[in-house]
Amino acid sequence: MKAILSMLLAASVLTACNTQSDKQEAILKAQQKTIDSMRIAMEKKAIIDSMNTLNAQREKEEKWEEIERNEATSHTQAVSHTAAPAAAPAKKKWSHTAKGAVVGAGTGAITGAIVNKKRGEGALIGSLIGAGVGAGTGAIVDHSVKKRKQQ
Repeated sequence: MKAILSMLLAASVLTACNTQSDKQEAILKAQQKTIDSMRIAMEKKAIIDSMNTLNAQREKEEKWEEIERNEATSHTQAVSHTAAPAAAPAKKKWSHTAKGAVVGAGTGAITGAIVNKKRGEGALIGSLIGAGVGAGTGAIVDHSVKKRKQQ
């Protein structure tokens, strides 16, 4: 009888220990499933975030392209709708200084080539002197025009 009771006691202890280990395994498996599902959810979230970022960048690029197209279209429309006389003032005229320098250089080159026996050297020296004198004269004219506009 003692032997039977000892066997029953040993069987119940082993069964209890085995049940504990099964419970622990079940708890560990449940924890691992939770961890895995959280990992999967985080990976999905990262993928969604990266896709949202890419979409935002694409939308931003499309917006800029649309703005550029609209500006080009409005510029083209503005140019096509404006009259020719309105477009003429946009052209910048030469200053008197620049005109004087060019005219002086041309005149000096011709004069220098005629006066000097070495035609190339005379033309070069004459153009430099003529450009300087013409630019100086043009600057004086620009200054007087500026004074008249101020008054």
